Amino acid sequence: QVQLVESGGGLVRSGGSLRLSCTASGDISSILVTGWYRQGTERQRTMVALITNDNKTHYAESVKGRFTISRDSTKNTLYLQMNSLTPDDTDVYYCYSANLRQPYWGQGTQVAVSS
Repeated sequence: QVQLVESGGGLVRSGGSLRLSCTASGDISSILVTGWYRQGTERQRTMVALITNDNKTHYAESVKGRFTISRDSTKNTLYLQMNSLTPDDTDVYYCYSANLRQPYWGQGTQVAVSS
């Protein structure tokens, strides 16, 4: 099992920045990809940013140029630097990881961007 714990959410004004953190524990050696999703308006969460084990990054079109995903393997921590935030970014953000068996999700952290 993999456990993911997010932090760093909060309230920020439009144009501001936040950095989300996700610390992983458990069987982290099996993780193949990690990233961030947000809830959106659909039942299925939508991808915000991913980083693979070969260090390739992928971003949703809506966040390209504004968000940066990174990780510190020595701390087992994943980050999402969010700049130039807008009210459209308001959502619950979830840390995500996947191995060959299943995906894992954090509990979510609320990001609220006020206008």
